Amino acid sequence: MAATHARPVMDADPNKSLSRPVDYVWALARISIGWVFLWAFLDKTFGWGFATPAAKAWINGGSPTTGFLKGTAHGALGGFFSGLAGQGWVDWLFMAGLLGVGLALILGVGLRIAAVAGSLMLVLMWAAELPLANNPFMDEHIVYSIVLIGLAMSGAGRTLGLGNLPIVRHNPILQ
Repeated sequence: MAATHARPVMDADPNKSLSRPVDYVWALARISIGWVFLWAFLDKTFGWGFATPAAKAWINGGSPTTGFLKGTAHGALGGFFSGLAGQGWVDWLFMAGLLGVGLALILGVGLRIAAVAGSLMLVLMWAAELPLANNPFMDEHIVYSIVLIGLAMSGAGRTLGLGNLPIVRHNPILQ
């Protein structure tokens, strides 16, 4: 009789807090991408001089969408996106999205909503840049979107996050 070397099956119950090494990789990816979103919010709000100079900070009257969207005028959808640049409602939606997605990912709650909202933002930024300069269709916006969906599907908020809180476990909208 041949010996089997089957790996033990991990408990698939999403309400348990078992953590495997891959769960920590997903958690680090979640926190890292969350920081990308949150940092963009902070730098655009306060103009800490990384991507946004202080004079163009949102709190100093600058528009967080103007620089990027005005720079897309040459693209396939540039007329549409450059027309959105600097509009107050676009600035508020964009900044709320950066803050909300960033906090949700860092805290590990609301990953499903964050994956949808973040992916929508990223796909819109991808579309604004069409045609892409370095690849026919793939860039970091699409890769981040795929990772966001993976984070939500893997329950990445349960490791190094607040996803194990009873209120989160019992409310799918918070997962």
